Amino acid sequence: MEQLDLFASLDAAKTPAAPDPREEYLELVKTLNYHAERYYAQDEPEISDYEYDMMNNRLKAIEKEHPDWVVPESPSKRVGWKAEKGVLVKHNVPMLSLQDVFSREEVDEFVNSMKEQFGEEAEFLVETKIDGLSMALRYEEGELKLAVTRGDGITEGEDVTMNAKMIKDVVRTLPEPVPYIEIRGEVYMTREAFAKVNEQAEEEGKKPFANPRNCAAGTLRQIDTRITKERGLSLFIFNVQETRGITFKTHLEGYEYLKRNGVKVIETYYKCRTADEVWDAIQKIGEARGSLAYDIDGAVVKLNNLAERESLGATIKFPRWAIAYKYPPEEKETKLLSVEVNTGRTGRVTPVAVFEPVRLCGTTVSRATLHNQDFITQLGLGIGDTIVVYKSGEIIPKIKAVVESKRPDNWELYQMPQECPVCGHKLIREADAADLKCVNMSCPATVAGRIINFVSRDCMDVKGFGDEYIRKLVEAGFLTDIADIYSLVSKREELIEAHILGLEKNTNKLLEAIEASRKDSPADRVLGGLGIPGVGKATAKELIRTFGSIDAIAEADKEALSQTSDIGDITAEGIYGFFHDPDNMALIGRLKEAGLNFERSEENVGTSLAGLSICITGTLPGMSRDEASALIEKNGGKVVSSVSKKTSYLLMGEDAGSKERKARELGVPIIDLEALKGMIGGE
Repeated sequence: MEQLDLFASLDAAKTPAAPDPREEYLELVKTLNYHAERYYAQDEPEISDYEYDMMNNRLKAIEKEHPDWVVPESPSKRVGWKAEKGVLVKHNVPMLSLQDVFSREEVDEFVNSMKEQFGEEAEFLVETKIDGLSMALRYEEGELKLAVTRGDGITEGEDVTMNAKMIKDVVRTLPEPVPYIEIRGEVYMTREAFAKVNEQAEEEGKKPFANPRNCAAGTLRQIDTRITKERGLSLFIFNVQETRGITFKTHLEGYEYLKRNGVKVIETYYKCRTADEVWDAIQKIGEARGSLAYDIDGAVVKLNNLAERESLGATIKFPRWAIAYKYPPEEKETKLLSVEVNTGRTGRVTPVAVFEPVRLCGTTVSRATLHNQDFITQLGLGIGDTIVVYKSGEIIPKIKAVVESKRPDNWELYQMPQECPVCGHKLIREADAADLKCVNMSCPATVAGRIINFVSRDCMDVKGFGDEYIRKLVEAGFLTDIADIYSLVSKREELIEAHILGLEKNTNKLLEAIEASRKDSPADRVLGGLGIPGVGKATAKELIRTFGSIDAIAEADKEALSQTSDIGDITAEGIYGFFHDPDNMALIGRLKEAGLNFERSEENVGTSLAGLSICITGTLPGMSRDEASALIEKNGGKVVSSVSKKTSYLLMGEDAGSKERKARELGVPIIDLEALKGMIGGE
């Protein structure tokens, strides 16, 4: 704590009191647990690993100074996060974490302590620490029997065997079988595979993953094995956990056995004897980070001799025979030259900083996303500013701060344009978001993305109309907007001749699916497919239910729109603006001429669930979520995507996750499918 000088002490009464250390500690526990849940349970981190590590170091320092303050829920008492999904499996061997260190002094201290206990001949391995999701594989008589995630690291994890078998690096049968062996590795994604997944998410209008680690974690723990296979997960094995029928004297002996059996082990490792050699190996790995095809978040230093490991044992969180050195984020100053503004396939407009090139983590970077105007304003960023650039997760360049002391004399805060840089249409701001979007349905930058959204399952549900077909049709000039979909039937012969959709049979099949969507899709699906910001599946249904038709919505004023349930002023402004754009209305007219349904179905709707909002979670017995949603809406209820204090009920099936916990915290009643049917009764 800074010392006050004599004069400052005279004004002590005016100086705010220093924060209470005990209160700071409790707040740190709360904050770290929040971010741990975002990281482990939800796969949606809000802060970088480095920021988390710095807070965690502060927590450890306080607990060391005040051990009597330590509370049971402290992160220092936890290894991972409680497993909540799927089938839970007991750990045979704890899947512990590693003690993080951040300086050469700490590395030397570890090496020297090992030398003191086991002599100068003690050997170390320095390996890349892969940034992924930990998983153990159990083999019996050479056959893969079980794959399990770390979970809480001590007691149990999640059975992910079926998904693990979809990973190309997972060996199902060992050529040199032994009675039993359990090995542990890290599931990860290459940067190339991650880029493909996020590119597809952007095309489909979905939220992209924050980083490869969270994408890998979310993929491994979901239900559909086809998704796991499509996303191309990878695996490195870094430890032999337990064996029967075979023994190894060293870690490297275990690696040699695994490699003979086709198992992919950590590919970069160094055998060392001295503290200098260990530090040199850490530096080599650090210098190579930028050239790797995947992310690493540090270097692991561990004893090679397994008997020495056994004698040291572990704490409740860490093995005593290994540490993880975490690399500090590399930062450099550079000068902002300009800002490029790009319109993506979903219409989202993104500003990109262009700066004088700098070397970070082994690569040259000259561009970084600025996200939106709010981010720019918060930074206080203007052309000509000196900025601090770093790499997030060792791959993504980001701007950390502006060096105000080096600001140019003619400085002005950068303001994003209000018109689309591609088509010139006015941009709108999404409801409850900071992003600007181009809503011109004929904007060349968004044509493919809008069509992909329009034919998707939640909108017009055109069976077999895949993304690749759409991109080819756009490139060949057959599709320039969504209305062109319904003119494809008149170009059947051209399509067959061009082989874009395959031969005659495939072409006919898709044209029939398009025709079925024209006749069968209700007005709310048509409305939802238009891509109006803030108007998704649920909002489209509410609008059609309230106004009766798309034409009536188009004629409504902002006040009437904003009075619709769950529609705020920003969404109302976006809807009004969309339907008062001449180009959009011309396209709407073509859709109407094509015979799409613009009016609400007169199908009888029950009232037994009127006024109730119901959230669905888990797997329902004998009924899909779409069928359950339709049942609720048919009886006057409303389906919501998340649990809040306003939620009337949580409809819960098997394998429910965090929504159950949230409902119990808020006191939201939880019902099963039978209870829902009982509420509906004769209706």
